[in-house]
Amino acid sequence: MSLEMRNLCERCETTPLPQDSPARICSHECTFCVPCSDAMQNVCPNCGGELVARPRRVSSPAG
Repeated sequence: MSLEMRNLCERCETTPLPQDSPARICSHECTFCVPCSDAMQNVCPNCGGELVARPRRVSSPAG
């Protein structure tokens, strides 16, 4: 099972989060931009869990 890669910050709802951009995510896949995560002291407002760096998913080159 892979992570749901959300493409917009759930807090500010204005910062786009492409798959290769830095973002923060909790164990429930709540996703935030780095400035919002910093403002929330890396604590998810939805579940109280820790926000950590979201792994980047790099597209494979066209074959």
